[in-house]
Amino acid sequence: MATPMSDTTSTAAPATNQQSFERARGVLPGGVNSPVRAFGSVGGTPRFYVKASGSYVTDVEGRSYIDLVNSWGPAILGHAHPEVIDAVQQAASRGLGFGASTPAETELAELVRARISVGGVSPIERLRLVSTGTEATMTAIRLARGATGRRLLVKFAGHYHGHSDGLLAEAGSGLATLSMPGSAGVTAETAAQTLVIEYNNVAALEQVFAEHGHDIAGVIFEAAAANMGVLAPQPGFNETIVRIAHEHGALAISDEVLTGFRVDPAGYWGLDARAAAVANPDAPEARWVPDLFTFGKVIGGGMPLAALGGSARIMELLAPLGPVYQAGTLSGNPVAVAAGLATLRLADDAVYSRLNQVAETLSAETSAALSAEGVEHVVQHAGNLFSFVFAPEAPLNFAEVKAQQGYRYAPFFHSMLESGVSLPPSVFEAWFVSAAHDDGVVSKIVEALPAAAKAAAAASAPQ
Repeated sequence: MATPMSDTTSTAAPATNQQSFERARGVLPGGVNSPVRAFGSVGGTPRFYVKASGSYVTDVEGRSYIDLVNSWGPAILGHAHPEVIDAVQQAASRGLGFGASTPAETELAELVRARISVGGVSPIERLRLVSTGTEATMTAIRLARGATGRRLLVKFAGHYHGHSDGLLAEAGSGLATLSMPGSAGVTAETAAQTLVIEYNNVAALEQVFAEHGHDIAGVIFEAAAANMGVLAPQPGFNETIVRIAHEHGALAISDEVLTGFRVDPAGYWGLDARAAAVANPDAPEARWVPDLFTFGKVIGGGMPLAALGGSARIMELLAPLGPVYQAGTLSGNPVAVAAGLATLRLADDAVYSRLNQVAETLSAETSAALSAEGVEHVVQHAGNLFSFVFAPEAPLNFAEVKAQQGYRYAPFFHSMLESGVSLPPSVFEAWFVSAAHDDGVVSKIVEALPAAAKAAAAASAPQ
């Protein structure tokens, strides 16, 4: 009788974060499935989380932390909101996926169209659900090329639009953290089809269109940059992007994967439109209207879900109606759609009011703590997204962001972590608050700030 082969791999959960990391590195490249999680920018051992609830996450050692990452944005209501969990469980009980259409997909698209509107008019006439932000931006670019018959794309240095080949040049996010200008495996021919220009620089935008306008399919831009830290556009810059693109027959693609449904019920576009309406009540319409939007994060409520949307004229170039092909086995997954529907329905005015209040308090208190220790810094805001630049003046572009005293962030980060507060493990990332951050939680964060500011002040520049 043959003896069954023994499996020497332990199935027991490791007892510590270090043990978890060592085990992960045995089977996962770098021990992670997304680079920033490896703590490469801040050093130390990554935390391995096993549970989350409200404003807290809990690691394998049983230690809980106040969370200011919030799944990189989706947990706008807080973790494991009971109504979202119930919606997901009910959807899962009916089946994890069908490989066919479901009524809920239409409901979500209608809800997005209703939220992304100004004066009762929405630029989202059609929406295509996909699984990731990368897939959304990749498809939007393919659509722009299909609509125009042109090959070139314009992006801004420091803006991150996912990890598809043509978008990794001078991107922010993990690439900034790892000091990588691009990626191996991207051919020179592919890279050459993306023209990278300086952010917030109208002259550079005008010049690139003057030289290449006849061959530019579109401009893709973060509605407010949030992957090189938070860096909002200069007043009127997004409007200028759309105007110049349209003057040359190109499309404008607004990437709201991070800002969509977080900084406002209608995203950064809505936030800007509302501000414009207040400033000029006689002209309440949106000043700038992109041809395409991309969404992720909040739209899926923490599940893998993203979308691209725009006018019917452009969106119906997608298959099965048009010649631009896109497909996805998991697109519109019913469990993910259920999470997204529940999250957006629950994200009411009270939720956004709380997000804004918490963001204002924490950014002000953090700034005060850093100032008390003499640490040069600037608070960067885009609605309720915020971050800190360790520099004497506010940056305008990626080069100026990279010139900051970034070495001060790691000791700041680890001091907060030891005090039970989990921050993004990179100076190039935004801080994310949730509606579950109540006054008691906010007070605990504030209590941890003085020690962290002292650690930042004591940091020395690397030799």
